[in-house]
Amino acid sequence: MPIYEFRCESAHEYERSVPMSARDEDLTCPRCGAAARRRISAPRLSALGTPAGRLLDSTAASAHEPGVVDRVPGRPGRGGARTTHDPRHAMLPRP
Repeated sequence: MPIYEFRCESAHEYERSVPMSARDEDLTCPRCGAAARRRISAPRLSALGTPAGRLLDSTAASAHEPGVVDRVPGRPGRGGARTTHDPRHAMLPRP
């Protein structure tokens, strides 16, 4: 369920998770009991603590800061270059 921001007649602001089918209904303020209306606000995509939020953050970062490789990486833990047995790899250009 999405999180919406509400503001009551007494200017108290709070957030509430409400089903999308009930997004236009007025609620009562938990502090004073006055009628509260939903405010128009930006979506809280950066507040996602989920894998989807982390994916959005990493995708945005990779668009501006792509990873650049300047040499062939070594095999983890061995320190040597990776070897391959595929004959098509011998036709690849070498630096």
